[in-house]
Amino acid sequence: MDNLSVPLTAAQVESFHNEGYLVIQDLLTPEEVVTFVDYEAQSERPELPDLQQHKNDTQWGHLAHHPRIADIVRQLCGPTPRIVQTMYMDKAPSGGTGVALHQDSHYIRNEPNTLMACWIALSDTDGENGGLCVVPSSNRKGLYEFERVRDTDEHVSWEKVYPMRDRSGKAWDETMHSFDITGLDTDSIVPLTVPSGSGVFFTGMTIHGSFANRSTDRPRRAFATHFIQEGTWIYRQDLQDTTPLH
Repeated sequence: MDNLSVPLTAAQVESFHNEGYLVIQDLLTPEEVVTFVDYEAQSERPELPDLQQHKNDTQWGHLAHHPRIADIVRQLCGPTPRIVQTMYMDKAPSGGTGVALHQDSHYIRNEPNTLMACWIALSDTDGENGGLCVVPSSNRKGLYEFERVRDTDEHVSWEKVYPMRDRSGKAWDETMHSFDITGLDTDSIVPLTVPSGSGVFFTGMTIHGSFANRSTDRPRRAFATHFIQEGTWIYRQDLQDTTPLH
């Protein structure tokens, strides 16, 4: 893959802002995918890894700063994006649970709201093996009301206290938990088919998530990076040390 620039059309940019997401094929080469997956398979990680692993791990940093991804993020987010967090998600076959549908800006409150993400498939992904789902145009309707997730075969609930701080220096603790969108029409949920090496860009307000991996032999692997535009304030203290995108 010699061409490291990915010029978007005006229609693609408009679709991203109107629909809340954009699928781009062939962001990574097969070799890049295999290198990262093999690296992670040989790594020993804590159950809850550092959300800023890209700062001290060259393999994570390579994906977070990948030039093809960076080129697209600048076209969608603005000229000076910064990396907020990175995550690797390896969902096992035969029931590996998903992430309840949510909006990232609920968990990563930011002002002004410039949050966006890139979700890269590191295996072929679809509805059967717990691939990414989105609700088109949900990004244009504000933050939705929600209720707590209950443990099911599809999703596992969680709760965590995060230290917060605003621009003035005022600090407080805030309890966050997994949630379900109240009254969400299940017919509005679109499961995406994303081949290995391809990716989905979506806004911080776009409802997205995934369901359990119902395949018997296909893991669902993905790497996600969250970005903001320079000058945006992140309220969660654990994510305030953002990194300029190369």
